[in-house]
Amino acid sequence: MITVRCHRDGLTLAALVAAVTLLVAAIALSLVPQQAQAATLARVTNFGTNPTNLNMYVYVPDRVAARPAMLVMVHYCSGSASAVHNGNGRDYVTGADRYGYVIVYPEATRDGHCFDVSTPNALRRNGGGDSTGIMSMVSYARQRYNVDPARIVVAGFSSGAMMTNVLAAEYPDVFSAGSAFSGVPAGCFATTNGSLWNSQCSGGNVQKTPQQWGDVARAMYPGYTGRYPRMQLWHGTTDTTLAYPNFGEELDQWTNLNGLSRTPSFTDQPKSSWTRTRYGATGTAATVEGVSISGVGHELPMAGMLAYSIAFLGLDNNNPPVTTTTTTTTTTTTTTTTTTPVPPPGGCAVAASVSAWNTGLTETITITNTSTTAVNGWQLRFTLPGGQVITSGWSAGYSPASGEVTARNVDYNTQIPPGGSVQIGFQASHTGNSAAADGFTLNDARCAVS
Repeated sequence: MITVRCHRDGLTLAALVAAVTLLVAAIALSLVPQQAQAATLARVTNFGTNPTNLNMYVYVPDRVAARPAMLVMVHYCSGSASAVHNGNGRDYVTGADRYGYVIVYPEATRDGHCFDVSTPNALRRNGGGDSTGIMSMVSYARQRYNVDPARIVVAGFSSGAMMTNVLAAEYPDVFSAGSAFSGVPAGCFATTNGSLWNSQCSGGNVQKTPQQWGDVARAMYPGYTGRYPRMQLWHGTTDTTLAYPNFGEELDQWTNLNGLSRTPSFTDQPKSSWTRTRYGATGTAATVEGVSISGVGHELPMAGMLAYSIAFLGLDNNNPPVTTTTTTTTTTTTTTTTTTPVPPPGGCAVAASVSAWNTGLTETITITNTSTTAVNGWQLRFTLPGGQVITSGWSAGYSPASGEVTARNVDYNTQIPPGGSVQIGFQASHTGNSAAADGFTLNDARCAVS
């Protein structure tokens, strides 16, 4: 029992009541479970050798994959880690939340916040330039977050795109793929006077043969004889900061580094102002991909582009992209051998289900072999409704991205036993029609739809 002695003005009782109310509220609040803190962009210090005093930031999603991929995201001149994380690179963050990969952000600290892709130190492996510090970040994050070493990729915008090309050329044994938005070939920005700007290159006036550009990149890691990363290149046709001719020079360099003809294997227009060319393969896992954006200047990426980058880099799949084209090269010609799979003698059945939202959808397709003979190697052809464009896929290679599409088996699901099934799927954008695909044929045999 509490005894209260009141003064004539009643203030003692009022004060006690207020105090008791606050105490009860505090106790109640302490009993409420506190929500876990959401993933945020975090600064990392003491990450290793850092000769040019770069900053390192990292984003680890709340639900990181057990063996995650890692994206090195390199900002533009005058940019910062937080600017690209919260700005035009935001779709990469959304992708990390969805697919569980880790993002590492190098941040330039010199005046102008541009990355050095010009000086001799910057243009050789372990040369003591910005790329040396970035590779320290890669090594730190790879160990700290149990990163899959086969799925370390790099992307960048403008100055970051130039660094993307340089990193891929200097460390081809580390990076599996890259996406460069409005960049120049590796080595194009080289200077000998200490300047970080090369006006001849920026103006599109440094032009070489594919072999010459390949040799420039190979000189950054002398003696290396292994494979070079897959590369996706983007450029606007009216870019006056890093002029549009640099786009063609980049394609020359990366097709040469990968031993490919400069003649595209596939050309399409995912959007009305885009022209996409693929080299080495026709699907999302093409070795080199170029996307030219008509009427656009130095303002990439734009809305929707990073979804294509995420798919190309393989960040939306727990398995690295698989290229299934078999190529035999002689001294003068390249011959591609294509094997036509045998139709199932007793037929096939397909079940398709769609989950749609606003302007996107995912479609899951189950293919069943209803014959009494195993299918060894398969191609499933189908028709997408108008306005649908495949942006990524799993368990098959898809080409083209719209209209009449062919899905081809990957190495782990080549065979479908009698009565057996395989399940594949894709993500697509749409303009209002989110219906399932139709007209399914398996190795040219019409399938029943269930």
